[in-house]
Amino acid sequence: MEHEEEEEPPLAVKIQSHDDESISQQSSVGVTLITGYLGAGKSTLVNHILNSQHGKRIAVILNEFGEEIGVERALINEGEGGAVVEEWVELANGCICCTVKHSLVQALEQLVQRKERLDHILLETTGLANPAPLASILWLDEQLESDVKLDSIVTVVDAKNLRFQLKEHRGSSSFPEAYFQIAFADIVILNKVDLVSAEGSGALEELEEEIHTINSLVEIIHSVRCQVDLSKILNRHAYDTAHSTHLEALLEESRSLSTKTLHDSGVRTICICETGTVDLEKTRLWLEEILWEKKYDMDVYRCKGVLSVQNSDQLHTLQAVRELYEIVAARKWKKEENKINKIVFIGHNLKEDVLINSLKALATS
Repeated sequence: MEHEEEEEPPLAVKIQSHDDESISQQSSVGVTLITGYLGAGKSTLVNHILNSQHGKRIAVILNEFGEEIGVERALINEGEGGAVVEEWVELANGCICCTVKHSLVQALEQLVQRKERLDHILLETTGLANPAPLASILWLDEQLESDVKLDSIVTVVDAKNLRFQLKEHRGSSSFPEAYFQIAFADIVILNKVDLVSAEGSGALEELEEEIHTINSLVEIIHSVRCQVDLSKILNRHAYDTAHSTHLEALLEESRSLSTKTLHDSGVRTICICETGTVDLEKTRLWLEEILWEKKYDMDVYRCKGVLSVQNSDQLHTLQAVRELYEIVAARKWKKEENKINKIVFIGHNLKEDVLINSLKALATS
């Protein structure tokens, strides 16, 4: 089997740190989380970005497996008292990268304080990482809020091995990280599709169906050796609640968003709709009971939706990652629009009837 570690490393040149404290003002920079099993192709994707002549200045933060793409451990130095000192290296195409051994927040703060303008930041997570905690830090961390923003979560999956990875631990109390990584993803890169295409027609469609069963909102991109058009994975604004167009388009898709429980794990998507308007404070309490108190024994990973709020002419958008959620007035409802409350839940042990009835109880005609 071909291993991604065999990739040629990108050319790295050490860059000098900047003592000048006059940091140029720039708008917040988007951060894309890249997750996936070891061997799925994360490092190949990062290499593709670090070697491509895309004309963008992209910073890449690597985890402890960073040496896989040719960035030597020597870049991490121990300072006085054994303190870890980060060093950023500049690559031939203008990108810069660093390996993080301690605080992600500190690394990001250090990065945004650099003088150079950045177009984007990529954060490659460990092979078995559950992306939720990182997403939560990036999405709503007050210290970072003005400088960086979570743009999207991209999960790279190995088309050849995905079924096996989803079946791991089936029937036990824990389920494989593959479920989490797909459930939290905004984009799934279905990599190594050439190996599956050889199995005959329909094999890839079955895999897509399997992915959409877990997460109906996810966008799937096919790739061979992660040769992906960067415009498809960068600047997606998946977490920008004020940027409601993308969210609304997702929720208006004709394809039924709710999925049946086809997996023993019970990880799936449920979409609920209700006409009328909702009281904002009561809706917050309802969400907090579901997300925080697990009142109905449901484990919600992601939540997206649009709300029609009482005494407001504004369409409100809802986003949640685990316990964190945000409801924002996005824009005015248009005259011809059918005002509706439509919420998509992605998670484990979701109870459709409970969600439908409890939202119905909130809404008033």
